[in-house]
Amino acid sequence: MHFSWCTVNVNNLEESLKFYQDIAGLPLVRRFFAGPGQEIAFLGSDDTKLELICRKDTKAVEFGKDISIGFMTESLEDFMKKLKEKNIPIAAGPISPEPSTRFLFVKDPNGLTVQFSEHLNP
Repeated sequence: MHFSWCTVNVNNLEESLKFYQDIAGLPLVRRFFAGPGQEIAFLGSDDTKLELICRKDTKAVEFGKDISIGFMTESLEDFMKKLKEKNIPIAAGPISPEPSTRFLFVKDPNGLTVQFSEHLNP
């Protein structure tokens, strides 16, 4: 058994796709209508995907404050430059709990906390 996907309900599919494609670098795998007023997109590679679901009849998606999703990046310094270019504020960090790990948090267009982490070889 393996982890297959994480589902995120979103308020605006276009904004969310732009964020996860441009900022997290996830390629769009497939996108489809799943019935009246509902569209689904899968992003990612290999076996693990991020599923975005947008329902037109849902007025607002609310996220719990203790939930986040995380991505690895090669260089946190380069990633912070990218965030600045895209006008995406850093919500917290960078944080280095140990010498080989650094990370920061941003919010996606729906307010979900997203962690970007760099792991260095000591």
